[in-house]
Amino acid sequence: MKKYEDLLKESIDILLNKRNEDGIWEGRLSDSALGVAVSITAFNFKDPEKYRHHIKMGLNWLYRNQNNDGGFGDSPESPSNVSTSLLSFAAVSACSWVEEVRSEKMMQGINAYLKSSNIDAYSDDVIQRILDHYQDDLTFSVPILTMCALCGIPGDEAFEKIPQLPFELSLMPRSIYRVLNLSVVSYAIPALIAVGIAIFRHKRRKNPLMKWIRNASVARAMKLLQKLQPESGGYLEAMPLTAFVSLCLIRSGYENHPVVTKGLKFLEDTQRHDGGWPIDIDLSTWVTTLSVKALTSGSDMSLFPDERAKISHHLRSIQSLKTHPFNGTSAGGWGWTSFPGSVPDGDDTSGTILALLALHKDQPEQILPEVSNGCDWLARLQNKDGGLPTFSKGWGKLPFDQSCCDITGHALLALVQTSIVASRQNWKVNGWNRSIERATRFLEVRQGSRGELLPLWFGNQHTPKHQNPVYGTARVVSYLNGAVQSGYPDERIKERWNKIILKGCKFLLSVQNDDGSWGGDLHIPGTIEETALALNALSQYPCAAETARAIQWFETKHDLLEFTPAPIGLYFASLWYSEELYPVTAFVEAMSKIHQYKNQLKES
Repeated sequence: MKKYEDLLKESIDILLNKRNEDGIWEGRLSDSALGVAVSITAFNFKDPEKYRHHIKMGLNWLYRNQNNDGGFGDSPESPSNVSTSLLSFAAVSACSWVEEVRSEKMMQGINAYLKSSNIDAYSDDVIQRILDHYQDDLTFSVPILTMCALCGIPGDEAFEKIPQLPFELSLMPRSIYRVLNLSVVSYAIPALIAVGIAIFRHKRRKNPLMKWIRNASVARAMKLLQKLQPESGGYLEAMPLTAFVSLCLIRSGYENHPVVTKGLKFLEDTQRHDGGWPIDIDLSTWVTTLSVKALTSGSDMSLFPDERAKISHHLRSIQSLKTHPFNGTSAGGWGWTSFPGSVPDGDDTSGTILALLALHKDQPEQILPEVSNGCDWLARLQNKDGGLPTFSKGWGKLPFDQSCCDITGHALLALVQTSIVASRQNWKVNGWNRSIERATRFLEVRQGSRGELLPLWFGNQHTPKHQNPVYGTARVVSYLNGAVQSGYPDERIKERWNKIILKGCKFLLSVQNDDGSWGGDLHIPGTIEETALALNALSQYPCAAETARAIQWFETKHDLLEFTPAPIGLYFASLWYSEELYPVTAFVEAMSKIHQYKNQLKES
């Protein structure tokens, strides 16, 4: 049995070896059944023979990854769900000509799963079931139903019952979306346009006035769609979104449009050797900043000066320098990847600010302009309730655009650390202290009765409501620990942080499993990610016995250094995914903190 010190050394080597030739981390997102289903359907609609190889590879991936109950989950490790299974059923049905026997077997399995959920793929009831599942969020339900209808599922009349997406509104100013309380946000415009046009083209019954308005809007909407398409061809660098856009346009008479050509090329280029597709090209910004955080969290610096310089140069080079076309956000933020379809967001902006400060710990003035602009961007993003959303201020209607605890805590730490550096350099802090106070108040209000703080983009497939209070609480407590230890001068607000920390630590201790691990909540099987995050949060809290049990769980986990990731990520708050760097970065950071803390106790 290896001791944690040896495990830490080996895991650091593993993490360092995950870098690409440019010295940054790209990570690897899990394959997505949904991504495979919509991508092969787009190829099939365009040119079945030309894309026969890609379609066959995708079908084989589906065959290999079908769950025992016949359905499909979001990731290969996920339980079956109705939406992904239904899309897979539609895709296999449309592409069954490639391998009829295998396709028929898959469809029988999927149909059996759907029937166990009281759904008949050939019944009109399936439409209402999907609409009920996503409720007011038409961003997911309508594209799913549209693809099914284009594949003949459940039948010719399907389009008459699918809500019409108002694609003509994409031509209006962004501010109109909030005024009209729309359920489709501005950065989902590609789906709004393409899916909306497909429904409009296939609906037989049309309001005469809206028919005239929409006919007049199609050409301009198509021009906007082309303008929004990034150089890579992938909208938001997301395979499902790009495939949805492509297949809808192909079936609406635009099969030779440049948007389709570039979109299909993006899908060709991103199909993996095993036939699968991830949900997005990568989370390189996020996993790079997580890696930097992990490698700089202890007393020893695991990165050489030239390595730190490479990472710093890369991160600074991808800061957004102009208003983003998707959601109109101003310059200063960072998105989740370096590819051009990425959109600046609150979590990646905070993570990058903190990574740059860690990389330039001895000479922070070198990156002060960039991190200061990033903090200004965060302050502008802050909602009236004091919390920070992911992308756009003031929306709040969709789950993934509401203020949330983990992003707010992350931004609070970024603002705190930058304000301290800026003050030492006589740099204007632009009202960041006010933003810090408002964020603190938001966390105080949102902390639950057990002391828990819920995340937004992360969950747990085994908890009753798929929430992950362990992840959210551990993250926020860790961020506030960093804020308390940063030297921030306001003692009153530090007292408030300590109260949140104390409640959060008590919650984490109350849900530790008997074997020493943590899952998403009480009595949920433990994962490397959740156990490491909880340990990291508790590293400054007097809980030696609980810490020892968690470390022992790691030491006795024979496959620990394989770092098999768990699907705790939620893409757009709805699609489960895993990322190969989540467990190793969380483990390195936690063990580095524990190791540093133990050394400090020995010295004292």
